[in-house]
Amino acid sequence: MQQTINSRGHIFWVPRYWPTWLGLACLRLLSLLPLPLLWWLASGLGRVLYWLIVPRRRVVLRNLATCFPSWSQNRHQQIAKQHFHYAAYMLLIEGYVWWAKPQQLQKIGQFRNRQYYDQALDEGLNIILLAPHFLGLEIGGLLLVLERPISTMYQYSKNHLLDTVVRHGRSRFGGQLIERKAPLNILIRSLRSGKPFYYLPDQDAGHRKGVFAPFFGTTAATYPLLGKFARLGKATVIPCYTRLLAKGKGFEVVFLPPLQDYPSGDELADTTTMNKVIEEMAEEEPEQYFWLHKRFKTRPRGEPKFYD
Repeated sequence: MQQTINSRGHIFWVPRYWPTWLGLACLRLLSLLPLPLLWWLASGLGRVLYWLIVPRRRVVLRNLATCFPSWSQNRHQQIAKQHFHYAAYMLLIEGYVWWAKPQQLQKIGQFRNRQYYDQALDEGLNIILLAPHFLGLEIGGLLLVLERPISTMYQYSKNHLLDTVVRHGRSRFGGQLIERKAPLNILIRSLRSGKPFYYLPDQDAGHRKGVFAPFFGTTAATYPLLGKFARLGKATVIPCYTRLLAKGKGFEVVFLPPLQDYPSGDELADTTTMNKVIEEMAEEEPEQYFWLHKRFKTRPRGEPKFYD
C-alpha cells in the first residue's frame, strides 16, 4: 500500500494513526446521515455522556451555578442535560462540518440581524467578528466564509493526521487559518486588507497571558487582546454566535450591534466590555454556550481551587 504523507512529511499509515483513521471513518459515515436522525441519536448519547463523564458534568454544573445563582438546582441540571445533548449532536455532525458541500451548508444555514454585518461591509470597514465558544462556532465560520474570505486563529494539533484533516475542513472554502503563535503582523495585515477576522477569545488565559475581568460576576482570567486587535487593525467589533437549531433543522448565525466607542484604550475596561457582551449571548442560549470548559480554573493568587 502506498504510504500517505502530508505536506510536513508525516507518514499516516503507521500504527499510531490507526485509531484516528477509525474515528475519521466513523465521522465520515455519520456525515452521510440526515441531521434530524443525528439529532435523535445525540439525545441518547447526550444522556449517556451526562451520567458517564462525571468530572465534566461537575464542571458544567459548577459553571452554571456560578453564572446563574438565581436558578434552582433543578434548572441547572435541566440546562446541563440539554448542554450534553447539544454537545453530543455537535460531536456526531463534526464529519458533516468537515466534508459537507457548499450547497448542503447553504440549504440549512441562516442569519439573523445580518444588517449589522452587511452595513459594515458596505462601508468598507475592517471587521472583527467576536465569536465566543458556542457549540456551533465551527459551522458558523463555514457559513460565513461561503460568502467571502475570512480569517480565524488556529492552534495546531499534536496529532498530525487529525491536524491535516481539520485544517483542510476549515479552510476548504478559502478561509485563512492563522496559527496562534504566528507573528501579530500577519493578523493585522489580514484585517487591514478588509478580510473579516473570526475571533474566539473566551477561554481561560492563565496568569501569564490573561487579566482578571468579571464574567457573570466572578473574576476570570481573560485574554485582553480584542481591544488591541481592534486598535491595530482599525476595525469595528461585531459580536455574533451560532445556534444549533433543535431537531436537526439547521444552524443560525446571530449578529449583535457593533460595539460602540471601542476600544477605549483601557485594557481592563475593554476586556470587561467584551465579557459583558459574551454574557448577553450566553443568556440568550444558555444550553449552547461551552460550559464544559473550565472557564474559572485560573484564580487570583491566594484564592482556593475553583473546581474539584
